[in-house]
Amino acid sequence: MARRMAAGETPFLTTRWSVVLQAGRNDGEKTKAALSELISTYWYPLYAYVRRRGHSADDAQDLTQAFFTRLLEKNVVGVADPQRGRFRAFLLGSLKNFLANEWDRVTAQKRGGGRAVLSLDFEFADERFKREPVSRLTPEMEYERNWALAVLERALKRVEAIYAGRGKARLYEVLKPALVSPEDDTSRRAMGAQLGMTEGAVKVALHRMRNSFRDSLREEIAETVGEERDLEDELRALIEALGNPSQSD
Repeated sequence: MARRMAAGETPFLTTRWSVVLQAGRNDGEKTKAALSELISTYWYPLYAYVRRRGHSADDAQDLTQAFFTRLLEKNVVGVADPQRGRFRAFLLGSLKNFLANEWDRVTAQKRGGGRAVLSLDFEFADERFKREPVSRLTPEMEYERNWALAVLERALKRVEAIYAGRGKARLYEVLKPALVSPEDDTSRRAMGAQLGMTEGAVKVALHRMRNSFRDSLREEIAETVGEERDLEDELRALIEALGNPSQSD
C-alpha cells in the first residue's frame, strides 16, 4: 500500500524505480524503451567489470551480450525488488551469478553464432577501457565508479537537452566545464568573453545551470531507488565512487 503523504510534505519524485519496474513488465514497446534506457546506463560498467575480472575483450563482449540477452529473455529484471537494495547492486549480483554459471556454455558457442539482440558499441567500449588508468580498485569498486560516471553523463545530457530546447545550446557548451569543476574570476571572465556576457551575468547563469544539473542528477538517481531516503544515500555513494582514486602508483 502506498504511503500517504503528511500535510505539507513534498512528494517524492514519481520516477523512483519507474524504469526498473516498467522494464520488468511484459508491456511491449514501453518495456523495450525502459530496458533500452537501463542498458544505456549500465552496459559499459558491466562490460568493464567483466574485463577487470580477467576476461579478454572478445570474451567480455560475448559474455556481456549473453548476459543482456538472458536479462531480456528470462525477464530477470522482473524479480528486482526496491525493498531489497539498490538496482545497480542487484544487476551486479545477477552478472556474477551469470558468470559463475554460464561461462562454459557461452564460450562453447561458436563466436558470432549466437543471436545478438542488442546493438552495443563494443569497439568504443574496448577503446575506452584501454584508455582507463591502471587501477588499484577492486572490480566492484570500479563498477561503482563507472556507474557514477554514467549517471553524471546522463544528467549532463538532460541539461543539454533543456538548454538546447530553450535555444541556449551555446551557453551550455561554454558553461558545461564549470558544472563539474570549480571556477574562479578568471574563468568566469573568459566564459563571459566567449558569450558576450559580463562576469556577473555568467555567475548568475552558472548558478541556474547548476541548479538544473543538480535536479537532473537527482532525477537520474531517483529512477532506481525505492524510497526518498535512499536518494540521499545514492548521492553520497555517487560522490564517494567518484572520489575513489583509480590511478596506480
